[in-house]
Amino acid sequence: MAEQRHFRGTHPAAIAVVLAFVCAVVLTLLIHDRWSRTAVKPPELAKRTTTGQAAQSAGAKVLPTDPKLHVEPTPAAPGPVQPANPQ
Repeated sequence: MAEQRHFRGTHPAAIAVVLAFVCAVVLTLLIHDRWSRTAVKPPELAKRTTTGQAAQSAGAKVLPTDPKLHVEPTPAAPGPVQPANPQ
């Protein structure tokens, strides 16, 4: 007579714990990636890092962006149109 294998609850419980841990880690990484800010480097620092090295090897330059104006000019747009029949 063949021996019957007894069902032990430790293996499914261990698998469930490992899966819960993996899901928690993935969720934590997704939340961190979603709300973390990227580090923006000034051009002087970027020239000396891998960004600047990659730009130089490609023949490009790392330049600072133009400063944004404090007061933006109003765009030239036509005035509002009056309705043809006001009634």
